[in-house]
Amino acid sequence: ARVCWSGCVEVESNTEAVLGQGFKLGCISCKLRREVEATSSVEWYFKSKEDADLSLFKDRLVWNGSKKTTDLLDGSVFILNISFDDAGLYKCYVERTLYYEHYEFHTNASKFVKLTVVPTVNRELTSIIGEVMMYVANIGLTFWLLVEMVYCYRKIAAAGEEALRENA
Repeated sequence: ARVCWSGCVEVESNTEAVLGQGFKLGCISCKLRREVEATSSVEWYFKSKEDADLSLFKDRLVWNGSKKTTDLLDGSVFILNISFDDAGLYKCYVERTLYYEHYEFHTNASKFVKLTVVPTVNRELTSIIGEVMMYVANIGLTFWLLVEMVYCYRKIAAAGEEALRENA
């Protein structure tokens, strides 16, 4: 039998937060078999540039992950009111216990997010190009519509003149 991989996708967290706004730190941890009962827990750690070690991070956090379940597939949190002191390395640590018929299997996973804090939103090049292309498309389609309207008006006017000549 061939090895089968999980169908879950672990989405990367954004890495750039804007000063004074909120920010979602994403942490998705999939299990290979959905039908297996499990429980899990998530802990977040933080290390600033000045710190030597990671420490448990609790300040200004709001849970933004899985709800109403004991198996937390999404361990994301939301940081309120980002400051420059929030820049650094974050670690999401997930412990999961899978319950099989005759035994329990314990596993863990870690995900790291290096967060930078900027004073204002930095727009990506693709966003700027997309906006410019939208305006170009709008102008082009408006011009095409104008040309079509003039063409149809001339065609209708010519048909009307032809009908008047036939009646005369």
